[in-house]
Amino acid sequence: MIVGIDLGTTNSLIAYFTEDGPKIIPNRLGKHLTPSVVSVDEEGNVYVGETAKERMSLYPNSVAETFKRSMGTDREYILSGRHYKPEELSSFVLRALKEDAEHYLGEEVTEAVISVPAYFDDKRRKATKRAGELAGLKVERMISEPTAAAVAYGLYDKTRDTRFLVFDLGGGTFDVSVLELYHNILEVRAVAGDNYLGGEDFTEVMAKLFLQKAKLQLSALTEKEQVRLYRQAEKAKREISDNTEVTMSFLYREDTMEQTITYKEYEEACEELLMKIREPVKKSLADAGLKLTDIDEVLLIGGATRLSIVRDFLIRLFRKFPDTKLNPDETVALGAAIQAAMKERREEVKEVILTDVCSFTLGTEVVVEYEEGKYEDGRFCPIIERNTVIPASHTERLYTVRDNQSSVRVRVLQGESRFTRNNLYLGELEVEVPKGPKGSESVDVTYTYDINSLLEVEVTVVSTGLKRKMIIKGQDNQMSEEEIAKRMEELSYLKIQPRDQEENRLVLTRAERMYEETLGDRRKKLDHYITAFEAALKKGNHDEIREARESLNEVLEEEED
Repeated sequence: MIVGIDLGTTNSLIAYFTEDGPKIIPNRLGKHLTPSVVSVDEEGNVYVGETAKERMSLYPNSVAETFKRSMGTDREYILSGRHYKPEELSSFVLRALKEDAEHYLGEEVTEAVISVPAYFDDKRRKATKRAGELAGLKVERMISEPTAAAVAYGLYDKTRDTRFLVFDLGGGTFDVSVLELYHNILEVRAVAGDNYLGGEDFTEVMAKLFLQKAKLQLSALTEKEQVRLYRQAEKAKREISDNTEVTMSFLYREDTMEQTITYKEYEEACEELLMKIREPVKKSLADAGLKLTDIDEVLLIGGATRLSIVRDFLIRLFRKFPDTKLNPDETVALGAAIQAAMKERREEVKEVILTDVCSFTLGTEVVVEYEEGKYEDGRFCPIIERNTVIPASHTERLYTVRDNQSSVRVRVLQGESRFTRNNLYLGELEVEVPKGPKGSESVDVTYTYDINSLLEVEVTVVSTGLKRKMIIKGQDNQMSEEEIAKRMEELSYLKIQPRDQEENRLVLTRAERMYEETLGDRRKKLDHYITAFEAALKKGNHDEIREARESLNEVLEEEED
């Protein structure tokens, strides 16, 4: 059996698929939510979940939480003198979920689909897979949290085409995804987010507001007092959602301090966080080429979307009431369980084709000329841009920058910065070129990327035809070398330049003929649509090419008539 797991910043869940649909597996305490908290005592005993959370007040130096925010980084947590990486702490949570599932199901659990934020880059996804392996799980697939939520909402079973935005605000990470459903295809159009924004930040605002009103400094509190403060702030944050004000109590030294905080005060204090929420929403819509009015439905997932301050803000932002029919804490785990059932080819699950996008831009390092004869290296050249629907293949032609240059090195990078030093290094290859004056030799760099986290980098020397290629395989990919070779052969059609594809050549040839045969406004109109089609061909986005071709064809049909 393959289970579905939502490895969350604040809470984690595990689910499986039954004849009656997906179902959350209760933990050893009979609860659905297992806090993503780990504690290690002096003897090296590991505690996970509620017990670890309770130990925080007594032994704050032995407890770690919100470590998902640091996945894929070099950060270490020191618990009772022992050093742990974020993926090691995550593996303890996953192992606890695995043991709970085995006890509940009465059978061994060895495979899982694990959800990750859509905005997790390659490093963070690799770290998540390592956590699964350390817990004794074979990670069959990683599914982005918004896609899992969309599957759980049953949108793949709708009868009409739908555009929807999934708003995922969890305890520590924030994702926005724009998806489109047509027929049985669920296509991710764009993703954006913030790996350092979540419900914990709203708790921190409440804590700071209390300290400000009580005229206290956080640095003046002991570690145990800080833990108590944030626990009370968490409680007050939840209570204020249903009230116009809340009274927060806090034991400081020997005295109990109380402060009344109004909803208006809290809302004003959260203004900066709410503005941070707005930016990824705008970015995802812009990348998808859509307006707010184009969105049919808004889905809320993640525990922090329960907060009335967040919901009120979203109603104002979207000018519509979001869909909240499922428990926002459980939606992702249920979707992961459905994806696991699809992986098992279960008859009860209607197969849905899930397409995805590149969360981050893939490119290479180049040298740019900023003045006559003056060059600057370390600049990033995008090849497959973020939110490109995959599978995709794009080519960029690069030229030599030095006289008698004998080779070209292609460094494969992932990220959004103009400077390579700020982007993630994935690998590199080098190809020899004939010596000559600068700019006389060129190479075509082709990136081909697919949903299995396979990136093929092919470098072709234009003058000699010499080719070099390499495959970069995502850590969550279980494919053999033979399977990879077969998949890349299947994707070879993507490497044909769009202009050279027969249907595009035909339309262009026909358009050029008709342009020569027309005059005046009719010629101007044709020129407009031909130019738009050529621009789409240059960009290489297959959806844009199809739309531009259809528009041009309509105009050509009108002219023929």
